[in-house]
Amino acid sequence: MNDRDVGPAPVLAVEDVSKSFGAVRALQDVSLRLFAGEAHALAGENGAGKSTLIKTLAGVHRPDTGRVLLDGRAVTFHGPADARDAGIAVIYQEPTLFPDLSIAENIFMGRQPRRALGRIDRGAVRVATAELMARLGVGLDPDRPARGLSIADQQIVEIAKALSFNARVLIMDEPTAALTGSETARLFAVVETLRAEGAAVLFISHRLEEIFRLCQRVTTLRDGRWISSEPIDGLTEDDLVRRMVGRDLDELYPKQPTRIGEVALSVARLTREGVFTDVSFEVRRGEIVALAGLVGAGRSEVVQAVFGVDRADAGEVCVDGKRLVTGSPTTAMNAGVALVPEDRRQRGLVMEMSIERNIALTGLDELGRGGVIRRALERGRAADWAIRLQLKYNKMSDRVAVLSGGNQQKVVLAKWLATEPSVLIVDEPTRGIDVGTKAEVHRLLSSLAAEGLAVLMVSSDLPEVLGMADRVLVMHEGRIVAEIDRSEATEESVMAAATGRTQEGRAA
Repeated sequence: MNDRDVGPAPVLAVEDVSKSFGAVRALQDVSLRLFAGEAHALAGENGAGKSTLIKTLAGVHRPDTGRVLLDGRAVTFHGPADARDAGIAVIYQEPTLFPDLSIAENIFMGRQPRRALGRIDRGAVRVATAELMARLGVGLDPDRPARGLSIADQQIVEIAKALSFNARVLIMDEPTAALTGSETARLFAVVETLRAEGAAVLFISHRLEEIFRLCQRVTTLRDGRWISSEPIDGLTEDDLVRRMVGRDLDELYPKQPTRIGEVALSVARLTREGVFTDVSFEVRRGEIVALAGLVGAGRSEVVQAVFGVDRADAGEVCVDGKRLVTGSPTTAMNAGVALVPEDRRQRGLVMEMSIERNIALTGLDELGRGGVIRRALERGRAADWAIRLQLKYNKMSDRVAVLSGGNQQKVVLAKWLATEPSVLIVDEPTRGIDVGTKAEVHRLLSSLAAEGLAVLMVSSDLPEVLGMADRVLVMHEGRIVAEIDRSEATEESVMAAATGRTQEGRAA
């Protein structure tokens, strides 16, 4: 292993660990060392084995071969409670909160402080939760129910829950995927504090700039195998991508030249009281328009109102010159509008259904006869899109839940592209997917625009916005405050408008 051979012993290590699920070899002879006071990145594409390794460290899986060592001693975790008691806390990519419980109850579930006679000390729970939120720099009410929290706030609750254990090892799986820049900065400050206190941090992120900003070393996995463990210092993003995918990656933002056509989507003075106000814009055929801004600016709420998920209080939406009935997704779909939502697990997919059934959901009328779905047509539709989007799967009849995040996103795209829309709305299209799949999604969006599709993209990933958009519409506090042409858009100009400091480009 290209790792430390001398110096202090690792707090936590795995040596030559292998794990299989049936015929699938998820890990093969993987080794990793985590040292006190160090942030260590785990890099690799979706399907590389990162999640299996994390779950092995967390006590969810037991290795078939190899061993886990804590402070140099071999340990066996019989479940997550064993790993937690050993000082290992995990923040998973997808929040797993109890929606009907409060934030405080979620954080301290099963370990609430007690009063005399065994009664839960709810005051102490609230105080402890408030202290955690203060430590994170977040003003969430401990008594607020988890139901209805944004993904960003759900992730913050998960982070607070992990920090409440005062763990010696903190494993963070895509913790910043839905956080704003300021929230990410606060999180990184907390990580630095934990490092200074001697904690070992394992950090997983598809945002390479975050790995280089936070971590001191990186281990790369590919196809379930260990590729390298090395210092970040002296490594470039191109070097890391090459290790992850085993080849030189094509341009991450393959923007094709297109012919901009007629207006496909027109939004005029759209308003939803208390959420967004007087929003107007157009998207033309062949054009990718990005809706940028900080989390909470109202971007997702605008596209949900455009599609009819939420009813607007005023304004109008027109597709190809025809006004849509507000609050009616069916009308929007019939007009040729498709929406790929931000939260693919909750709003984009039925996780317990098969891959083929998920892809077919938007076309049940044409695939059915007398209320019965014709399976041959369903399988054919799914297989066609699986080939076109290079979907990686075992069987089409498998639950979509077993796919990696990137492949789940491809299923959502397939479901909507199968409707042959004229307007495609994508909300955070590459959130939580690996760099290789991200490039594939960008290539797909670019080729769709080149074929004449109008694309409206909501993204918190500034390089994605700058790399893919023909125009950037920037939102701040529920209003579009700037429209910036591709030739003039920079990170500085977009962020200045997003934070309300100035309005770059043409004022909207």
